[in-house]
Amino acid sequence: MDESLIYHESTKVDTQLSNLMESASEYVRRSKAKNTIKAYQSDWQSFSRWCKTRGLCSLPAEPRVVALYLSDMADLGYKASTIGRHMISIGLAHKTRGHASPTSDETVKAVWRGIRNTIGVAPNGKSPVLVEDLRRMLQHAPNDLMGLRDRALLLIGFAGAFRRSELISLNVEDIEFTREGLVITLRRSKTDQAGEGRKVGIPYGSFIETCPVRALQAWLEVTGIESGALFRHVTKGRQIGTTHLSDKTVARIVKKYVERIGLDKRRFAYHSLRAGLATSAAMAGASERDIMAQTGHKNPMMVRRYIRDGNLFRSNAAARIGL
Repeated sequence: MDESLIYHESTKVDTQLSNLMESASEYVRRSKAKNTIKAYQSDWQSFSRWCKTRGLCSLPAEPRVVALYLSDMADLGYKASTIGRHMISIGLAHKTRGHASPTSDETVKAVWRGIRNTIGVAPNGKSPVLVEDLRRMLQHAPNDLMGLRDRALLLIGFAGAFRRSELISLNVEDIEFTREGLVITLRRSKTDQAGEGRKVGIPYGSFIETCPVRALQAWLEVTGIESGALFRHVTKGRQIGTTHLSDKTVARIVKKYVERIGLDKRRFAYHSLRAGLATSAAMAGASERDIMAQTGHKNPMMVRRYIRDGNLFRSNAAARIGL
């Protein structure tokens, strides 16, 4: 057989394999949410820089190097959750490049247990915005386009218990007004990377001033928005943008109104709306199952934490002894 033909066929196979490997790598990247991928990449870059400045090899890394890196992070005051995520990132970086994960080594595991025992693993979450807080916040919304948007955003974010990424990605095409209230279809979320979608029902509120359905109707009617991004920028000149709000913008909106009612804005973030719905529902006696149906949680552990927080005074033994 002609040697040039053999070479040509071999090159063709190598190219096909290369294309398949690149395609497979792309699907691996798409298996996680974009923000998760960014966090993993940032963690890996931090570890690589740390190794480079000390003349150590980051790939493949020896277990003792990873153990030293984790110890250094703990000494610098990083939270356990952050250190744990860096461990995951280092392990994934090795596995996706065909190396065994050094984080599986017993030395690394022992160091990780010691860090957890020393600095603790209790989450330092943001405070929830409860119903009474939300009512007061809404009273500070101005009677203009920006105020209309903020009212709708706060109420929909709270009643739907949406994640920040879910709220800012909503389009007008994702909402449907019904006799019972509002049906919002989430096309994709953090726990639904396959894009199966999930419908969230938001009922009419008991009071007009705190009704999420009427607030959204008012925003759409006044602005005339009929398609595309649901929540948009509003300029001082009453101009409506065409693109979705950023995640940082919705966080600033929550902090702005929290500060207006005299609370410490550093203790609150957009997640305070989602946590607030779960906690308020628990305080009102809603079941774990019903709360999970609204929030979209797959793991009941976080929901149970909200329920415990909501029941701190609702079912309090010290309140029953006549002090």
